[in-house]
Amino acid sequence: MEETTFAADPMRLMIAAAVGIIVLLVLIIKFKLHPVLSMMISAIIIGVGAGMPLTMISDTVEKGVGKTLQGIALLVGLGSMFGGILEVSGGAQRIAETLIGKFGQKKAGWALGLTGLVIGTTVFFEAGVVVLIPLAFSVAKQTKKSTLYYAIPLLSGLASGYAFVPPSAGSVLVANALGVNLGTMIMVGIPTALICMLVSGIIWGGFIGNKIFTELPANVGEIKDDGKELPSFGLVLGVILIPLVLILLSTLSKYMPLPAGVQDVLGFLGKPFLALTIATLAAMYFLGIRRGFSGAQLKKILDHSLRPVGMILLVIASGGVIRWMLQDSGLGNIIGPALEKSGLPLILIAFFIAILVRASVGSSIVAMTMASGIMATMPAVMDTSMLYRAAMCCAICGGATALSHVNDAGFWLVGTFLEIDEKTTLKSWTIMETLIGVTALIVSLVISIFA
Repeated sequence: MEETTFAADPMRLMIAAAVGIIVLLVLIIKFKLHPVLSMMISAIIIGVGAGMPLTMISDTVEKGVGKTLQGIALLVGLGSMFGGILEVSGGAQRIAETLIGKFGQKKAGWALGLTGLVIGTTVFFEAGVVVLIPLAFSVAKQTKKSTLYYAIPLLSGLASGYAFVPPSAGSVLVANALGVNLGTMIMVGIPTALICMLVSGIIWGGFIGNKIFTELPANVGEIKDDGKELPSFGLVLGVILIPLVLILLSTLSKYMPLPAGVQDVLGFLGKPFLALTIATLAAMYFLGIRRGFSGAQLKKILDHSLRPVGMILLVIASGGVIRWMLQDSGLGNIIGPALEKSGLPLILIAFFIAILVRASVGSSIVAMTMASGIMATMPAVMDTSMLYRAAMCCAICGGATALSHVNDAGFWLVGTFLEIDEKTTLKSWTIMETLIGVTALIVSLVISIFA
């Protein structure tokens, strides 16, 4: 961790940081200013308020953008392309249909939850909802049950996969900020995601689905099979597992008695950027070219999949600027000892920061960026073990998922797709998201005992 190059007056710095964060919230909540602009203004207010030299403020802005994006920009882009091919080729649909066939209609919630979890690691949440929600409606149409009975497990799986399991943007962002190896993050993230999906999707989905009956949306009768031949289940699963297996092998090879050359090769192939490049190329060939897609069609799919990436990276970069402004001004060295004296576990503090930002601002990415950035400024955090920091990543991602309400785009997306009112969305979706957060916190605290 870099040494602080400027020492602000502690009281002045605390006031500047508080004012900067309050301004950030007011700009986003009251004035609806874009998070990117809001966070840049907030960072500059913190720097000027703390008394940092103006040249240092501009240097810190540039450093914040560079250091934040260097470990994540390529991964988010590659992950989006990989997910785009999976979506358009029908791979996501094949996973869902096969699992529903295996589990049967009675346990279709499990099938949809697991599908969501697998697909959520590679596609953006919104894209996953668009592709998979018709399958939940299809099962509800056959069983005559409430759409919530199947939609909540699916949404829970998507949200859990996106939050905790690399190569999803959220998990990669937080792991990168806290210096957690992605292999370790996968090993901690998968069980966390599964437990969260079980509690918030299967258990809660079954309860709320039986309690509140929601009708099929009016346009469900119009959903038709486009006649497209889907790829085989084994092929799709094999392609999806490529990046996870390569990253895990790279991490585990360090602890195996292998020849140095083999360790080097596994370590290289498991570098996240290379693992995702290999996976994307494999998806292009096996799910694209071999199934009749032309090069021009694939390029169009990849171009389309990259559209939301720029926005997400700018939000992440702006949050990174605030993080480095706080770090370079020495805030971590001031609040770190104070928080340690409070006696609260660091994981609990991280969770509370994330959930407060999430409830205030609405954006899970902003909450993840802010919470991981603030925790990364604390020397005590960076001195903990890799496993402890991986558990903290899960707590932050959980906190950033909880309390989705009217200021979150996901809240309206789900309500619109399910054609339910705000009250029902709060009772079903908001509680589901909050259960993911609370469950992740409990799992994180349990994991931290062994760290």
